[in-house]
Amino acid sequence: MNRKRRTLVGAAGAAALCSAAPFAAAQQVTLRFHQMLPPQATIPARAIVPWAQKVEKDSGGRIRVQHFPSMQLGGKPPELFDQAKDGVVDIIWTVLGYTPGRFPKSEVFELPFSSGRAEPASRAFWEYVQKNAQDEFKDVKLIAVHVHGPGMFHSLQPINKLEDLKGMKVRGGSRMINIMLEQLGATPVGMPVTQVGEALSKGVITATTIPWEVVPALKVEQMVKHHTGFSGDRGLYTQTFAVAMNRAVYEKLPPDLKKVIDDNSGIEVAALFGRAMDEGDKIGLEAARKRGNNIVMLDEKETARWREAAAKTRDVWFKEVAGRGIDGPKLAAEAEALIAKYNKL
Repeated sequence: MNRKRRTLVGAAGAAALCSAAPFAAAQQVTLRFHQMLPPQATIPARAIVPWAQKVEKDSGGRIRVQHFPSMQLGGKPPELFDQAKDGVVDIIWTVLGYTPGRFPKSEVFELPFSSGRAEPASRAFWEYVQKNAQDEFKDVKLIAVHVHGPGMFHSLQPINKLEDLKGMKVRGGSRMINIMLEQLGATPVGMPVTQVGEALSKGVITATTIPWEVVPALKVEQMVKHHTGFSGDRGLYTQTFAVAMNRAVYEKLPPDLKKVIDDNSGIEVAALFGRAMDEGDKIGLEAARKRGNNIVMLDEKETARWREAAAKTRDVWFKEVAGRGIDGPKLAAEAEALIAKYNKL
């Protein structure tokens, strides 16, 4: 090889190395996403996986999201938020009500007969948190908050009127729901949703409060024969959820990958999770119908009786949060206005 050719080859090799250097140096990240439900459940299948796929695509493959369902990384569902906060895992999806009293301002969305369809209510919840409750999430990078669709009963015994609930042992998924169940005359039994199946099969509870969407994942339609919902565009209750990321992990990301996370956070992600809940409700209802179960929708007159009895829950909550310097009536009015706003869109 002559001298001139050796020079050209060397230059070309150096250029190739220089052009490859940015790609070699480009940071790649693996994020561990931990949550409580099996992978076939509504939120994992219809929200978490699509979200993770979009993050991976938007990052050009530089972010990889590892999904760990069913508490595979250890701990119990009420520990999920702290797992994200403390860096035990990188991202979590959790029920806010599993840590009672920790998110008092967010609890307003769990007041009885506050919301109906999950997608608009989840948009409302995100805007509400941005205006009123950011301090409750200051220790994490908040990716989304959302709610589920209309809350109802799934029971071993029929519930056709308010009196049927008296003394019945009913699973409640949060502090607020348990307060409401007491006001309605039931005996609340608090537990994460993952324990519902075993509790029903062992007779620990006679009924559970869950939306339609989670019924198939837990096979509740195979354990109970009765399902009771309510007239109108509002459910008896809802629960609040969050997708949260460890703040230190987020802060260590290079600016372009931070932008990917930022672009996949916020009101549209809240809507994605809410929309998944709404779609899941249809599937859960159909599963109960296929089993030939007894599905009851209480008429307007009976629903009004439940509304009146459950209204006392608001008074209890207003008094409790007032003791923490929180204006409950003001926050409730704000939440109701936002839900009405997004229901019209």
